[in-house]
Amino acid sequence: MPFRVHSLSNFLHMSLHIQDLHASLENGTEILRGVTLEIPAGEIHAIMGPNGSGKSTLSKVIASHKSYLPTAGKITMDGKDISEMSIDERSRAGIFLAFQYPNEVPGVSNANFIRAALQSRLPKGQDIDAVGYYKSLYEKMDLLEMDRKFTARAVNEGFSGGEKKRNEILQMMMLDPKYCIMDETDSGLDIDALKIVAKGVNAMRSPDRGMLLITHYQRLLDYIKPDHVHVMSEGRIVKSGGPELALELEEKGYDFLKEPALA
Repeated sequence: MPFRVHSLSNFLHMSLHIQDLHASLENGTEILRGVTLEIPAGEIHAIMGPNGSGKSTLSKVIASHKSYLPTAGKITMDGKDISEMSIDERSRAGIFLAFQYPNEVPGVSNANFIRAALQSRLPKGQDIDAVGYYKSLYEKMDLLEMDRKFTARAVNEGFSGGEKKRNEILQMMMLDPKYCIMDETDSGLDIDALKIVAKGVNAMRSPDRGMLLITHYQRLLDYIKPDHVHVMSEGRIVKSGGPELALELEEKGYDFLKEPALA
């Protein structure tokens, strides 16, 4: 039997593993009702599903967003339980969440924002090499077709939807996380911006990195080929398969979730 790379990843516990995860809003409304999902390093997984199914909630709970309260289950990263980690601790450990609606940070330039985030990850007393930092930043901006003037602009302030999404991918590329969670990164993008964002994401594919794409549409998956596709409904993953599952959703819509086979 041939030895598969993802088997080695599992053996070494190199994966982001969500086990029987339940989570509620602060008012007690349950959103996640037992999500189990494993994203091995080296793989891209996509989650699709109707509005209100819990996809975005899952991404925020993985990142430890304060508005969502885990009530059961656990999350492990490379074999380590991170369920009790804060949002900052998870970020430093290697989790990155690209938001559907990126926030503006008035008064803080893109260059300084990213540099501060990188500096915070260095050992005490160690500083970023400015020349190397800007060389890396400009290379990634060029790949994302971003004007270098964006380095001096405040984070996302006055940006178009496409510019905000490219800026999120720029931050992700610079921080070089172990696990990338992207919540509807394709939302609001025209076809040209979608191709550019996909180019940035594909440039980050690595045997040492896992990715989770949350999307409504097959069109993103035309440019970022997932290894596995999962369908989420009513706070649970109800079906999993290969890339062909996304094509089935595109053809049938979400009505097929009501079929008896999925009951």
